[in-house]
Amino acid sequence: MTEMNIDDLRRILIDCAGEADNDSLSGNILDREFEQLGYDSLALLETFARITADFGVQIPDEAIADLRTPRDVLDMVNDTATQAS
Repeated sequence: MTEMNIDDLRRILIDCAGEADNDSLSGNILDREFEQLGYDSLALLETFARITADFGVQIPDEAIADLRTPRDVLDMVNDTATQAS
């Protein structure tokens, strides 16, 4: 599997939940909390379902609450994919 990158995550967020603000996903968003970016828990659940479909990585339910930033999600997805290889 190819590593998921920030552009992949941006695309999935927009596809699943739209762009919260005109510029909410521009620039360096790796360490900004999803709440600051305008995404709520429902939008994130849809995003995680899409990540599973697109990348084959299941994010454990108990880990979801800890995924507060795009960096957290990318680390989880890429670490999980690496462990599965």
